[in-house]
Amino acid sequence: MRARFLGKDPASNVGESPTLFATDRADRITYIAQGWKVTDSQVLADVGPIPDGEAIIEIPEEVLKFYARRYQEGER
Repeated sequence: MRARFLGKDPASNVGESPTLFATDRADRITYIAQGWKVTDSQVLADVGPIPDGEAIIEIPEEVLKFYARRYQEGER
């Protein structure tokens, strides 16, 4: 599997960027998001148990716009 850069938070510092990537999986469409690890106890309680091998991250709305742009441009 390969990951292709879609975009990063324009307000982030260099090297500290929430980022969105698209994968080239053949069996389904998936994305990889790089963001801030969620450590807030209330958020963790709201979300509930997180299975081993999974994590929750926080990313700004600006990063999600790269997901929308990918489809607006007709790319798969």
